[in-house]
Amino acid sequence: MDDRQHSRDLRKGRCSETGRIYLVTTTTHQRVPWFQNLLNARCLVQALMEAQQRGLSETLAYVLMPDHLHWLLVLGEKRNLSTVVGGVKSLSAHRIGHRIWQTGFHDHALRHEKDLKDISRYVVANPLRAGLVKSLRDYPHWDAIWL
Repeated sequence: MDDRQHSRDLRKGRCSETGRIYLVTTTTHQRVPWFQNLLNARCLVQALMEAQQRGLSETLAYVLMPDHLHWLLVLGEKRNLSTVVGGVKSLSAHRIGHRIWQTGFHDHALRHEKDLKDISRYVVANPLRAGLVKSLRDYPHWDAIWL
């Protein structure tokens, strides 16, 4: 299956709901570890911050791994999830100066009743589970509003 077909399959049945909490995962093209480079990582973090400043989303937590992003967000007023994620990916790729993202992304809509702090901890603990660091304080590319 080519990248475009997989992207279309990921969008099947997807609808965006203002104020809904989503956990988004997106990977780099061919899993190239673009974000081992500090400047590339900061470009993406800056794009996440700009999306929040523009009211497109509210970032609850994120972790940027060498070749993918996990992003827990609240979708902004009258926004489309695909447009918001695509905008962040486009802006970061433009600033880095390369095609860095695989087409599409995976998302999971969460109910407000779920324990968001636990989900946030799970998201940001990815570098620990991957063996990249022994302590999360040694990993620079994560944030969560509760931690």
